[in-house]
Amino acid sequence: MENRLETSLSGIRLNNPVIPASGTFGFGREMAAWYDIDCLGAISIKGTTPEPRYGNPQPRIAECGNYGMLNAVGLQNPGVKVVVDNEIPQLSQVFHQPIIANISGFSIDDYVFAARQMDQTDGVAIIEVNISCPNVHNGGMAFGTQPQAAAQVTQAVKAVTHKPIYIKLSPNVTDITQIARACQDAGADGLCLINTILGMRIDIARRQPVLANRYGGYSGPGIFPVAVRMVNQVARSCQLPIIGCGGVSRAEDVIEMMMAGATAVEIGAQNLVNPLACKQIIEDLPKVMDRLHIHNIKDIIACVNE
Repeated sequence: MENRLETSLSGIRLNNPVIPASGTFGFGREMAAWYDIDCLGAISIKGTTPEPRYGNPQPRIAECGNYGMLNAVGLQNPGVKVVVDNEIPQLSQVFHQPIIANISGFSIDDYVFAARQMDQTDGVAIIEVNISCPNVHNGGMAFGTQPQAAAQVTQAVKAVTHKPIYIKLSPNVTDITQIARACQDAGADGLCLINTILGMRIDIARRQPVLANRYGGYSGPGIFPVAVRMVNQVARSCQLPIIGCGGVSRAEDVIEMMMAGATAVEIGAQNLVNPLACKQIIEDLPKVMDRLHIHNIKDIIACVNE
């Protein structure tokens, strides 16, 4: 029987295009108590660094009404050894679809070390490389804001891995297509975009920033039009599969993101508002497709570019 929702990323089959985004779904197994997570297309697990990180000081979350939220969690995670030895094997016991390992670092060596560990880990299908981290050897400028730096990370990670590498792009740039093309030329297998947009909230009673870190990543419905625009720009300038993300909160958003050029779609902040969001979106997709006379989800990928 034909699966109308099936898609694929670098030859890896997904039952549907819906993926919980890194940082909004923990390491996945926690959510198995809520529903059968095997319904998901894949899971992008919490961002992992070579060493454990305790994250930024509190407060590190700021709500933005119905439009989203700011976070400055600071990549809190137990480190790659714990993730490889414990988290991924435990997730594999309750989840039998592709696992996407999200890695971060503050130097090229960090990325190489984390990528090599994930490449050697059974159960990891794709490695998602977050290049929004500050390069400590270059004055703190994020790797993802400079084409040359983005290419260096991509090339270094590709040299030590055999699994598909998807580079997660930062939207905090003048021209995201330059970064995307640099990653493509350096050997990336795919791209994921967008990451959060830098934002700020002020407590007007205290006359102080809400976040202890002052600035944080803005995510949620408010950034969705920006994400759609950037996905479309990159789809028109590159020949790589794209995982689209940024403000997706309903089945219609998944359709729109795929029409812009995404092959699969990650759901982020909406998981924090509604833990059942991904499940509900998957259930709603066939109904929305019927209403829009879409027979197969793959038929609409980048259709606005035709």
